[in-house]
Amino acid sequence: MKSECNDEEARRAYWSTQMDAAYAFMGKMLEYPVEECGESLVSLKEAVAAEGLAVEFSQSLIAGQDARLFYLRSGLIPDFLAVAREMNERGWMLKVEDGFRSREMQRHIALHETVLDLVLQKVIWETRGTIPDPVFLFQRLTCLIATYPKIGTHMSGSAIDISVLRASDHSEVGRGAPYLEMSELTPMESPFVNAEAARNREAISELMRHHGFIPYPQEFWHYSKGDAYAESLTASGRPARYGAVDFDSSTGRVSPILNPCEPLHSMNDIRRHIALALDRVKLRAEKIR
Repeated sequence: MKSECNDEEARRAYWSTQMDAAYAFMGKMLEYPVEECGESLVSLKEAVAAEGLAVEFSQSLIAGQDARLFYLRSGLIPDFLAVAREMNERGWMLKVEDGFRSREMQRHIALHETVLDLVLQKVIWETRGTIPDPVFLFQRLTCLIATYPKIGTHMSGSAIDISVLRASDHSEVGRGAPYLEMSELTPMESPFVNAEAARNREAISELMRHHGFIPYPQEFWHYSKGDAYAESLTASGRPARYGAVDFDSSTGRVSPILNPCEPLHSMNDIRRHIALALDRVKLRAEKIR
């Protein structure tokens, strides 16, 4: 029992440290310079079909209501196709879990009942049962689900979330947890995944880096290129060329989001949704009793 308690404390401490680091990073991203290049968004499905590559795309809905938009900036399409091609040559198949997100989609995610409940439960676990202050929960949401357009690189059309499958039987190449895990297993270099999962994470990241897609340290599935994350993490010294944009799907054209540093949710909304989430948590606890 003592070793289990120690392990639990180690996991809790690691999670807190990683979340604090993520929040500090997001603060840097709010300040990072962006010189929007205005490149259009291009359909990944159409690009893959034209090249005859084997790639899967998630069929799930975002926040249970929004169809996923599998688009990237036009300048990233050759690199994306090169990733897919190299994976096929290795006997793997890229599965794109997520691509571009509109501001509406990003808003829906953070305050969706399932997502908010998971974040709330994780924060209560992190704080050993303490009901979080709305400001603290908003900070943790910011780490896990971008709450400002400028730090949401999916909103820049420069990021993809991926899984990797074996081409032979479509089984997943194990990374220690499934896509959208929200735990101490989530950071790319988590010490709590087994050796095989760690090797797979590194092999996939090496392949992605080879084509310019930089891994985000706090999520083992997230890669981007040309945005604030990638430029900062590689210490390139260059401004990001891709910032948060609105997208006209009929033309593929983008327009920069005005005031990208304004939060997507008001604190009143956060407080109201926390209260609803707490009610749901209490109700579930009562049913268990």
